[in-house]
Amino acid sequence: MTSSQNQQHGHVASAFRRKKLLACAIIACACAGGSLSATTLVPADFAQMARESELIVRGTVVRVDGQRTGVRQTIESLITLRVSDTIKGMAAEETLFRVPGGKVGSNRRVMVGAPQFSPGDEVILFLKGRAPAIAMPYGLSQGVYRVSRTAGTPVVTPAVVAGAGRVMRGDPARRPIDPSAFTRQVQEALAQSAPPENRRAMPRPR
Repeated sequence: MTSSQNQQHGHVASAFRRKKLLACAIIACACAGGSLSATTLVPADFAQMARESELIVRGTVVRVDGQRTGVRQTIESLITLRVSDTIKGMAAEETLFRVPGGKVGSNRRVMVGAPQFSPGDEVILFLKGRAPAIAMPYGLSQGVYRVSRTAGTPVVTPAVVAGAGRVMRGDPARRPIDPSAFTRQVQEALAQSAPPENRRAMPRPR
């Protein structure tokens, strides 16, 4: 066997080993009862997100239930939110929304980019979806704003709404503000994106 033939044989054997290892990894994940999904979402302009969301609410997560859904019986989480403030739309005292991924029995599904929730989480949500469908956060994690507390005072990290900027997580220019100021940002974004004849009808935030 010539040197070039030996080299070619080595490359084929190496590729075969890589494919075998990949197959073993996939089988191992399947046997563990979990699944991993990924998705790529193009971030929306903040005003667009506010405009296209049917419901924008602030509240506290009180329950997280994993369930199987669809023909393929994929796993998603059904979240119960106790609403404390409705910024847009009409919300019940307790509102349901869903996110991909979750746990049912010993089976777990993780979707890259999907937010995860636990009872007690305080959030502001931009929810998209019309009944009878159960709404989901706009753009998955993009439509979820976590409310934290500093010395007992609630704060939320706002989106940049000036100009035509896009929502940028982790932008150092975004400083935590109180939820009422964030609500005003949402209302201003909605007013700016409303048709001219409807802008005068928008009540000015106090």
